[in-house]
Amino acid sequence: MGVFHHRLWFTGVAVVILILQGSNRIVSSDRGPALFVFGDSLVDVGNNNFLSSVAKANYFPYGIDFNMGPTGRFSNGKTFVDIIGDMMGAPYPLPFSDSNTVGDRLLAGVNYASASAGILDESGQNYGERYSLSQQVLNFESTLEQLRTVLDGRNLTDFLAKSIAILVFGSNDYINNYLMPSMYSSSYVYSPPEFANLLLNHYARQLLALYNVGLRKFFIAGIGPLGCIPNQRASGQAPEGRCVDSVNQIIGTFNEGLRSIVDQLNRRPGAVSVYGNTYSAVGDILNNPDNYGFTVLDRGCCGIGRNLGQITCLPFAYPCANRSQYVFWDAFHPTQAVNTILAGRAFYGPPSDSYPINIQQMTLFNSS
Repeated sequence: MGVFHHRLWFTGVAVVILILQGSNRIVSSDRGPALFVFGDSLVDVGNNNFLSSVAKANYFPYGIDFNMGPTGRFSNGKTFVDIIGDMMGAPYPLPFSDSNTVGDRLLAGVNYASASAGILDESGQNYGERYSLSQQVLNFESTLEQLRTVLDGRNLTDFLAKSIAILVFGSNDYINNYLMPSMYSSSYVYSPPEFANLLLNHYARQLLALYNVGLRKFFIAGIGPLGCIPNQRASGQAPEGRCVDSVNQIIGTFNEGLRSIVDQLNRRPGAVSVYGNTYSAVGDILNNPDNYGFTVLDRGCCGIGRNLGQITCLPFAYPCANRSQYVFWDAFHPTQAVNTILAGRAFYGPPSDSYPINIQQMTLFNSS
């Protein structure tokens, strides 16, 4: 019996994006592309270590399979972005909050991602401090001020145009907002399509801000099937062994709209943007686990309660031993094994995985 269904709600999405006129002259450089990472706990590498937040992963057994141990990554090993960096031959961008992220080190890129962060400023506030999407964009602009002291104007323009921005947002706007009616009113105020439109318009404005300050290459990940994560399965809203279909269904409008944003962004001078079809990629893993060597689909490797997903992985808890056979590391996050598959499909995949081109192809484009 399949655990995952592809039936989604695709409704009209009204997203207004201004089209910029003109273009920047690009100066060639031998430096490889830097990575600038924006997102939530799926790609946080330690920013929340420096914030007053419950959402932290700087303790064992997080990082049990990572050569640097617990760093603040919400995984047993590498994140999706770490693996993309490996494929590009690029160093891991340091967290923005780290005081060592200054000077020439900025030339390797910066990671602004923050656990519990959402597209909306209020999403995830139940966990304490976090850098929301809008704050992460402001943090990037502060990095730009520092970069102007390292690179002159023409070289900075070239540097930004060659760099790749990776954005992973949206999960917390559902898990820690819309799907939490006891703490947030959004589900009473907005229908699922209306809420998706709200998120998309906020997202589009911030993407436009990043374009305005010089970034040209964007990989924008869609939301995965949240109804299949241990946290949602543990809610009891679905039969044993099944995903919560109602949760998966409401994500469709958002993902379809995000793909539309990519199309519109690509009409701007020099823009090369890509939509990552996370929903389909994770769905394929859940529907065909034998193809990937997974045997445990419905519970975390580390956690407490039903599906090991009611309480996430606690300090010094003992995780499962066969981590490569688990889809989920904890109540919310995939294992390194899944991150490796997702990164491979984003970097090398066909348009069904990475639309309209993949990240490898994106690196070959010279924005102008």
